[in-house]
Parts: sequence; structure tokens; C-alpha cells
Amino acid sequence: MKYIALLFFIPSLALASGVDSLKNFLQGSRTVKAQFTQTVQDRNGKQIQTASGTMQFSRPGKFRWEYAKPYPQLIVGDGSRVWMYDADLNQVTVRKLDQALGNTPAALLAGNNAIEQNFTLAEAGKIDGLEWVEATPKGKESSFERIRLAFRGATLEAMELRDHFGQTTLIRFAGLVLNPKLDPKLFTFAPPQGADVVGD
Repeated sequence: MKYIALLFFIPSLALASGVDSLKNFLQGSRTVKAQFTQTVQDRNGKQIQTASGTMQFSRPGKFRWEYAKPYPQLIVGDGSRVWMYDADLNQVTVRKLDQALGNTPAALLAGNNAIEQNFTLAEAGKIDGLEWVEATPKGKESSFERIRLAFRGATLEAMELRDHFGQTTLIRFAGLVLNPKLDPKLFTFAPPQGADVVGD
């Protein structure tokens, strides 16, 4: 797939640390919706991808990550499987939820509250008014070296992912809504007629 996905927002204390803000987010958010912009830089800091779209999730394990630009792509977690649909290729990749999530950003934010079973959390300092927390996956199978989240007061504003190839993905959120009522149909997926389905 061309892009990676994940998810985000939070109720918290005004002076909470990054770790506190993340834990409060996990405890206080059942559903979330937001718009996002995403950029990817290579190990030399050169921008190689940009994208934007919308995301919604219903914890635990259900999410919808929809790219609108530069081309349509959809990632849906239905609670048991993760479906990734590339409209240009008319191809669907499907994996079991536990295998697809594991130590990924989606597991961190849309999973259950047992975050410290899969991640080691550490304060990452305050930069430009944002409190950062770093989550390092404990499992060796994770495709990410580290995940950093930024909070401004009670709001999750950004997520930064660094993979084992030195690429950095930065996702910024806008229009975040905490605990909205979401249609359950958003978290179901049926492969379009004629689509090539690959996976479990």
C-alpha cells in the first residue's frame, strides 16, 4: 500500500505531561473523528510524499482511515480484520486484526487501554508549546522504530513515526471531535465487485 495509517484526540489536565495526556486520551475517548494531513520524509529530510483525508475510530479495534489526496485509498478495521483498498489498482488487502495491528500506531490509539504491554512510554520534552511523548514498540516485529505524539493542552495535534529505513511520517490533525456518534457502517467493508482480494 502507498501509505500508512493510524488515528486521534483527548480530554486531559491543562498541565499534564505528554505521558499523562496519552493515558487520559486512552481512558476518555471511545470514538473520534478528525481531518488529517500527512507528509513523509526520507532519511535525508527530503519530502517524498504528501497526503490528506479523514479518519474516524471506535475503540477498541474499529477505525476508518480515508485518503482523499493525492489519490483515493481506504483502510478499515472492523474489529476482527483490517481491510486496505487501493482504488487505483482495484485491489484489497485483508489481514486479521491482531496480526495487522500488533505494535503499530493503530494499536496504540485505537486499541484497548493496555498500551504499556506493547509500548515503552517516555517523556520527549516540550517543543513550540507542544508536549511530546515517545512510544517505543516492545515487539521486534514492529515496522516502526519509534512513535511520537504531540499534545497542546488537552488536544492531540500531531503524530510522528520513524520506521527502520529512516523515513519519518508526520501526521497533523484538525477539526478533532471527541466521542461523536458514528454510524457502525463506517467500520464495515465489502470488497467492490471485480476487486482483487489478497490476504487472510
